[in-house]
Amino acid sequence: MTDSTTLIKKGDDNKQNDNIVVEMIHLKKSFENNHVLQDINLVVNKGENVVILGQSGTGKSVLIKCIVGLVEIDDGKLILFGQDISLLKNTELVQIYRKIGFLFQSAALYDSMSVRENLEFPLKRQQRNLKKEEMDLLVKEALHDVGLEKAIDLSPSELSGGMRKRVGLARTLILKPEIMLYDEPTTGLDPITSKEISNLILEVQKKYNTSSIIITHDIECAKLIANRVIVIKDGVCAAEGSYADLEKSTDPWIRSFFE
Repeated sequence: MTDSTTLIKKGDDNKQNDNIVVEMIHLKKSFENNHVLQDINLVVNKGENVVILGQSGTGKSVLIKCIVGLVEIDDGKLILFGQDISLLKNTELVQIYRKIGFLFQSAALYDSMSVRENLEFPLKRQQRNLKKEEMDLLVKEALHDVGLEKAIDLSPSELSGGMRKRVGLARTLILKPEIMLYDEPTTGLDPITSKEISNLILEVQKKYNTSSIIITHDIECAKLIANRVIVIKDGVCAAEGSYADLEKSTDPWIRSFFE
């Protein structure tokens, strides 16, 4: 215990709990001689927003890319929905990853497609038996959730940065994921738009009871959305607590994130 800041417990000490949707136990990831994640122990519970803080280059984005399968871990365990992914067949992994939504920093929209077509794309790939009327309803519902119903036939080039983020979120939400991963969701946005995106994250959590991991440097965003904050240092989850706990910490390094 460091004043009001709780040190992260080792994953081996965590008992299996149906409420846990993500668990990392002594997880490691290196890129040649760059040991990015050295001993990550982390738990995310159902329905909570967990914000990850850390200096640039500490492996925050690598951590969530491991969860979604874009980066393969070197050692340790990654348990999703109670299942150790190293023990699963490819067909089983596909089913697990379908429960996970990932909002990229850039929103990663297809510029050659309209907003409608961008949202239809994942449906056509993963729910091929949908009728056109059903697909139209899902697209409109997803755009309604992010307040962009009128943008349905616009192209990405006609959207502002904030609107692109919203459409990217809508495209992710259309598959009703149980876990949302946000990589710097407010980067490059003005303060008003950043707050709107933060409020959207809260609305998604409330409506769908999603569990979310949010990587951000935006302290105002973290303050608004976090149920729990985890701080990464030297490749480990060094400390955790509520935003208020960490903000009041007397540890100079932790306090530096809030000043």
